[in-house]
Amino acid sequence: MKRLAILGSTGSVGTQALEVVAAHPDLFEVEVLSAHSNATLLIEQARKFKPNAVVVTDETKYKEVKDALLMLPIKVFAGQQALCDVVRWESVDTVLGAILGFAGLQSVLAAIEAGKRIALANKETLVVAGELVMQKAIENKALIIPVDSEHSAIFQCLVGEDMDTVEKMILTASGGPFLGRKPNYLVNVKASHALQHPNWSMGAKISIDSATLMNKGLEIIEAKWLFGLQNDQIDVVIHSQSVIHSMVQFTDGSIKAQMGLPDMKLPIQYALAFPQRIHNNYKRLDFKDFPKLTFEPADYKTFRNLAIAKEVLYKGGNAACVMNAANEMVVHAFLQNKVGFLEMSDMIEKTLEQVPFIEHPGLDDYKESDAEARVFATEFIKKSQLSIY
Repeated sequence: MKRLAILGSTGSVGTQALEVVAAHPDLFEVEVLSAHSNATLLIEQARKFKPNAVVVTDETKYKEVKDALLMLPIKVFAGQQALCDVVRWESVDTVLGAILGFAGLQSVLAAIEAGKRIALANKETLVVAGELVMQKAIENKALIIPVDSEHSAIFQCLVGEDMDTVEKMILTASGGPFLGRKPNYLVNVKASHALQHPNWSMGAKISIDSATLMNKGLEIIEAKWLFGLQNDQIDVVIHSQSVIHSMVQFTDGSIKAQMGLPDMKLPIQYALAFPQRIHNNYKRLDFKDFPKLTFEPADYKTFRNLAIAKEVLYKGGNAACVMNAANEMVVHAFLQNKVGFLEMSDMIEKTLEQVPFIEHPGLDDYKESDAEARVFATEFIKKSQLSIY
């Protein structure tokens, strides 16, 4: 029986993780649930799974959650520090880090420092502070198992292999809803178009990142730190069917690929149950439904976020932290139709130019860089809106 703390339980990954838990009550027990501000769903989840504790990080929602769960033996906490405290509890075995964006970093670090097993769905944790996070994981003997479908695929391909025999890793990308489109089309797209991913069901922010290929850029950086790679050992290929989730090429030229239908519950289940493989009733891949699997190079010129991420990968330091913060801000603005699709890349580049580069940042430097980047990105968003009128 694995006792879980599910951080970000009301988000896309969190809700699917609870579906996995509900299907295997003999294997998983929910110890902690957390949400930022979706008190209604958090209360509903708490009533169903009856965890030892819930945490709502938006402190204005504390009373609502506390009052709703008053008659149940569930502890209710509020705030970021409370989240960092509960993941350290001895009663927690595995922490699913599914809080979106930079906000998920602190609680994952707390879990790592407590030597917990981490099922990591928050790619920004490694994008923002990969070197620091992996060093802490080594020091505290904390196992990090990726939940992202691409990194889960690589992780599965590496089981039983010697890392010294790895030549390169190939991340696959669906290409998103605008595959093959050029700038003259993209200049007019709205959030409603970008949210329509052809293969995956994801939250709004990740869907936009997929449409701009920033998601793949973040995954390149995540892969570097997660698997201890050199910058030139990571490739991206467009595979629109989303059947091959990623590949590993070895020094003898052979390639391993992990395949399956696009369903996030599969990598979630794998991460939570590892090293077991447990039975499920998910739909199986039938090759008759995919008579052709295609591959093509990514368009770095049109989808400039991928090129920006590659530059940041080589630059190192706090650059990825700045890029991630700026991206979070411009995606939020795009979802509100405040900036254009192509403008997002412009604003990320401008923010990177404005925030001072730090070659060897510590945790406080990451926090400061994140805050500065958000200020500059907000200014660029405001200027963009003013230019419209």
